[in-house]
Amino acid sequence: MAELLEHNMQEPANYTADDVKTLDWREHVRRRPGMYIGKLGDGSHADDGIYVILKEVLDNAIDEYAMGFGRQIKVDIADNGTVEVRDYGRGIPLETVLAVSSKMNTSAKFDSRAFKKSVGLNGVGIKATNALSSYFEVTAYRDNQSRTVKYVRGEVVEDNGIFPSDKESGTYVKFIPDNEIFKDFKYKDEYVEALLKNYTFLNTGLTIVFNGQKLYSRNGLLDLLKEKITNEPLYPIIHFTGTDIEIVITHTSQYGEEYYSFVNGQHTTQGGTHLTAFRESVSRTIKEFYGKNFEYSDIRNGMVAAISIKVVDPVFESQTKTKLGSRDMEPDGPTVAKFIGDFIKKELDNYLHINGETAEIMLHKIQESEKKRKAIASITKQARERAKKVSLHNRKLRDCRIHYNDAKGDRRDESSIFITEGLSATGTITKIRDVETQAVFSLRGKPLNTYGKTQKVVYENEEFNLLQAALNIEDGIEGLRYNKVIIATDADVDGMHIRLLMITFLLQFFPDLIKKGHVFILQTPLFRVRNKKTSRKRKKGEAGNETYYCYSDEERIAAINKLGANAEITRFKGLGEISSDEFKDFIGPDMRLDQVKLRKEDSVKEMLEFYMGKNTMERQLFIVDNLVVEDDENLDKTH
Repeated sequence: MAELLEHNMQEPANYTADDVKTLDWREHVRRRPGMYIGKLGDGSHADDGIYVILKEVLDNAIDEYAMGFGRQIKVDIADNGTVEVRDYGRGIPLETVLAVSSKMNTSAKFDSRAFKKSVGLNGVGIKATNALSSYFEVTAYRDNQSRTVKYVRGEVVEDNGIFPSDKESGTYVKFIPDNEIFKDFKYKDEYVEALLKNYTFLNTGLTIVFNGQKLYSRNGLLDLLKEKITNEPLYPIIHFTGTDIEIVITHTSQYGEEYYSFVNGQHTTQGGTHLTAFRESVSRTIKEFYGKNFEYSDIRNGMVAAISIKVVDPVFESQTKTKLGSRDMEPDGPTVAKFIGDFIKKELDNYLHINGETAEIMLHKIQESEKKRKAIASITKQARERAKKVSLHNRKLRDCRIHYNDAKGDRRDESSIFITEGLSATGTITKIRDVETQAVFSLRGKPLNTYGKTQKVVYENEEFNLLQAALNIEDGIEGLRYNKVIIATDADVDGMHIRLLMITFLLQFFPDLIKKGHVFILQTPLFRVRNKKTSRKRKKGEAGNETYYCYSDEERIAAINKLGANAEITRFKGLGEISSDEFKDFIGPDMRLDQVKLRKEDSVKEMLEFYMGKNTMERQLFIVDNLVVEDDENLDKTH
């Protein structure tokens, strides 16, 4: 206490004019990248910064297409991370090439004349890409002339002026993300392809050629929903298009709601005013059509839908444009809510009157949802009260300070929760976690197998109910408290079984959590290989380090080969066996995570039946064919 008082009584640091600094645009972007691209990352997640800076270049090309210029965009990404994007639009006006690529808030999109409903807005995105690239090059082709400007980390290194050109009009951009900013980055084709496919779904008639592969959509959002859906639709997908709006709707047998929303071609992953209006309008129109007092939650249960609108001068809640804040469709125009509401009321009501078979199937689904909800109403009420009582002190939850649903915060994307099994593992992670961004939820043992069970089990099972409350996902994932839900179990048979049981639970009752990329498996090392002669403990990454943590047999063998006869091999059979000092690195910045994914071809129903259903001969044969028997005694003999 005395030391604290002494510290507080010390002379304050001088505050003079010399302390006030003005950063140029380039330095500000590089020092504060989060303001411009959300987060950094190495490309292992779809929302990492390297995909954002790619998107900023693509957005400009898409804006050209949206204005009626250029029907093809070429995208090439080399193994070394070099990106090339070529569009065939009008081309940047040559005299402005330098300004639009290096002067903040310079754009043709402020007055909405040249670009009425653009994706790009503030004249910021392309500059962020430039500043965060070790090399950046932009060439404009226009009126049989061209101009190229080259940069290194945002500083001009070459600008040779305007030259004659015989190439087709448009813009060419080449950049390499800066490895100093994006450590050991690598573009993943699956994430790039998903990004590019969204552009084609939203711009029918546009062809994007990605590393020689043509991507094209004839049916817009209908193609998107067919790509995303993993449960068989109960009725043919309903598809409406109008001026500045496109909508697709269906129901499946899954629990919960699943939406994909877009504004001016931008994937608004966190929704916004347009998605709120859509959910409200769809529910109201269906309720009025049937003339029954249905709960909106029953109407929307099992709904899978997508909406795309085009807004003049849209207002987003951040530079990354993941949530729409606009109230109006355009200045002096209708509100977003009225525009969407009027469109849905007219189109959906007409459709249900004309398509009686679809209306009958939808009615049956809503009634089924209502019946199930009422059957567990008393249990639900009790479970909510129980969860509310323990919310202040949930014995299973060691919470963190920063959450994903915080309105603002530089580190909200880092917010994560570890779902662990066993006291030793829970204790280890709790001890060395980052209390700002990492929470821990402790399982009592193996969770219940929920396959074939109804939603009733979520509320009857205390553990599942408390987990639901901790995640804040009872009413959908919009309020999700953690960006990453990490299943952290031992890498043995029991641990694998727990992973499977947890994924089964989430797939059945909260599939959107997986589909939106929030669920991960924590990789932990299986072996430690170190030099027996190591005289002192060295930190991971320290020069002369002779300790290797291996996540596979291949890594173990490589480490043994490096150390030779001095190799000492330790097999980790559980998280609780790894010391706190060692474990700290495994959940730190270099944490290895496997994302749980659902592909287009995955059928949730069939997958769960195979893995979690009755013990069929098919599954027995699969286990036998994939059985691996390990001999721990021979671990040190492989070198």
